Amino acid sequence: MGDTIVILPTYNECENIEYILDGVLAGDERVEALVVDDSSPDGTADIVTKKYGDNPRVHIIVRKENRGRGYAGVAGFKWAAARDYVYVVEMDADGSHDPAYIGNIIKELESMDVVICSRLIPGGGEKGRGIVRRLITIAANLYLRTVLELDVKDCTTGYRGFRNDLIKTIPWDRVKASGPSVVQEVLYIASRKGATVTEIPFIFEERRAGASKLRFITLVSGLAEAVKIRKRHSDI
Repeated sequence: MGDTIVILPTYNECENIEYILDGVLAGDERVEALVVDDSSPDGTADIVTKKYGDNPRVHIIVRKENRGRGYAGVAGFKWAAARDYVYVVEMDADGSHDPAYIGNIIKELESMDVVICSRLIPGGGEKGRGIVRRLITIAANLYLRTVLELDVKDCTTGYRGFRNDLIKTIPWDRVKASGPSVVQEVLYIASRKGATVTEIPFIFEERRAGASKLRFITLVSGLAEAVKIRKRHSDI
């Protein structure tokens, strides 16, 4: 077993999964990958099984019930918490998160509990997105920082690293966000627990191939979820 596991929640990423897994595996040999697939009808899980089935550094969970980005993320974190990894990295599998940053994340985790790949600090940014989408990102983060009282510039990025000692203390059965707002829920719990958090600059790139799963209604409901997250974990 390596000392780092990279969690990759997937749904219909057949065009991207090999590119991402090859990038993850090309780095430090102590880094392993866990694909958490929500029974993608495009055969994402089949690709992983056929190409990487004999690779001890690649693991896969195929979920059939309660599908959703939030539930998939929780399943991945629970799997990691049950094992002896030192570091846990979560990233998207659509090509927007370059695996080249994993080494930087691990380096920072040597002294921090949480490392966030941030688009909103000097050196960070976005490629392939228009001004409207960038303004939405800035506004959403301002709102989330205020509601959840987070001292983090980029609360919405799904590219983060955690020490597994912290992951093991999170009450995963109380994490209820089914969609992308699970990112804020986990960050909020970590913050309430007094975790040390730092941000490193990162360039977000629009997805490499395939259609985005993020819809406007999902974004709005995710912002509304912030109030529920605060109430749900106010006793931590």
